[in-house]
Amino acid sequence: VEPVLSKGNNCLDAAKACNLNDTCKRFRSAYITPCTSSTSNEICNKRKCHKALRLFFDKVPPKHSYGMLFCSCRDVACTERRRQTIVPVCSYEDREKPNCLNLQESCKKNYICRSRLADFFTNCQPESRSVSSCLKENYADCLLAYSGLIGTVMTPNYIDSSSLSVAPWCDCSNSGNDIEECRKFLNFFQDNICLKNAIQAFGNGTDVNVWQPILPVQTTTATTTTASRLKNTGSETINNEIPSHNDSPACANLQAQKKRKSNESVDTELCLNENALGKDNPAGVSTSHISAENSLALPTSFCLSTQLTLMALALSLSLSLSSSVVL
Repeated sequence: VEPVLSKGNNCLDAAKACNLNDTCKRFRSAYITPCTSSTSNEICNKRKCHKALRLFFDKVPPKHSYGMLFCSCRDVACTERRRQTIVPVCSYEDREKPNCLNLQESCKKNYICRSRLADFFTNCQPESRSVSSCLKENYADCLLAYSGLIGTVMTPNYIDSSSLSVAPWCDCSNSGNDIEECRKFLNFFQDNICLKNAIQAFGNGTDVNVWQPILPVQTTTATTTTASRLKNTGSETINNEIPSHNDSPACANLQAQKKRKSNESVDTELCLNENALGKDNPAGVSTSHISAENSLALPTSFCLSTQLTLMALALSLSLSLSSSVVL
């Protein structure tokens, strides 16, 4: 039962809010049980505890899970509650601290831990020259990657109740010649300004998506399809541009492009009719006249049609002459 008074304790308020949400309450109870129950030798079942913790952070909305894990505090009571969120006696602590590099090797042997550690290194990469101190300028991705590590052998937690420094349960003793590499690994957790800023941003009520790139809003499928087609058309024009003469009819060039892009027959009647109407260009010169130079650009059907017309005229003239001779 949560205490009634919670003035100034945001972590306590977050725990109460979780109890009022069915999903959060159910998954929280699901990890509290295996993480607190002890066997005969007073050691909890860490494997079941980790599995239940992973489910909690995977299934519970960030509003509630992050609210308990990243709540802002002004006193020790609050920070201690925040540190106890994941029941560290079972999920975090152990009898001895292993070397951090050895712990990293153990993590790499498990595909869940390996992929989530890689996400953490990518999404919480510090960058002093960026506005947010994060290389990817995205607090939300960093918090998601951090919470994803909870429930693995690399489970991190707050080191103490006086700061936002976190670390997995390991140290750099017995590192030998790899001491610098070990310290670098451990400092990525402890002194990570990107992660600290992300935690502070959530705890202070700052929108964690503030650094997330704004993507164009696509309201309908048609819009997406149209944009995709326009993009593809543009790339095709650049890579497969069809050369044409400036004097050639624009319509003829368009038909040639269409015919090249598909195997379907192209109707050139519209193109010819346009030219036959004798539309004038802006300079007042009729485009109905087709020079010999441009005749090569005309469709084959136009040449055949011209020959048939000439043959018909010749036949008609021949018949007329024959009639005159008979008369």
